[in-house]
Amino acid sequence: TMRQRLSGTDTEMARITEDLIDVLIARNIINFTDFPIQAQKKLFARQKIRRNLSALSNLVADSDDIF
Repeated sequence: TMRQRLSGTDTEMARITEDLIDVLIARNIINFTDFPIQAQKKLFARQKIRRNLSALSNLVADSDDIF
């Protein structure tokens, strides 16, 4: 249904929004501290999870070269 298709794009839109926020901060258009504390906590938590996931992916990719 249309509702399911719309719901299916929610994760993609959340990622786009996070990436947009990162770009705006990197270009000094907005400051991280401009966001409410709760939003800062959520953004920071997701960044930390992404970094950890990236590190794990790199570790797995590096170990593939060994074999």
